[in-house]
Amino acid sequence: MVSEAELPHLRRCVELAAQALEAGDEPFGSVLVGGDGSVLAEDHNRVASGDRTRHPEFALARWAAAHLSPEQRAAATVYTSGEHCPMCAAAHAWVGLGRIVYVASSEQLASWLTEWGVPLPPVRTLPVNEVAPGVAVAGPVLELTKDIRELHRRFCGARG
Repeated sequence: MVSEAELPHLRRCVELAAQALEAGDEPFGSVLVGGDGSVLAEDHNRVASGDRTRHPEFALARWAAAHLSPEQRAAATVYTSGEHCPMCAAAHAWVGLGRIVYVASSEQLASWLTEWGVPLPPVRTLPVNEVAPGVAVAGPVLELTKDIRELHRRFCGARG
């Protein structure tokens, strides 16, 4: 369940995804929030650099490992525009981060890509809990899903 108080963090993820798109990158954005509700770090996709591992969720997991205690990591929440891919879900679990809240699911993204005739990613899209069964996950957040869908549609050059 996603609370009203969490929506500003998710809206920020949408803004970061739009920034990524404006920079010529895939539209994904994420925010790391501490157990006290403070924003600790944020990032957007940077895979246009040629390094396909530069996902914001992966970057936030690495940041958390370097800057937070295990207890702080466990109390933190990662808010993100799209459900973690398997690489990011694994990094999240290995680092010991807490909850994940996402706007659009990997299943939704895969269905959009299929609808638009765009090839699926080279790594299978899986729900976070298929990769990291112990991580608490909430999403999708339907009131923001249309915004993320539109950013991906623009990135893919799809119509409709």
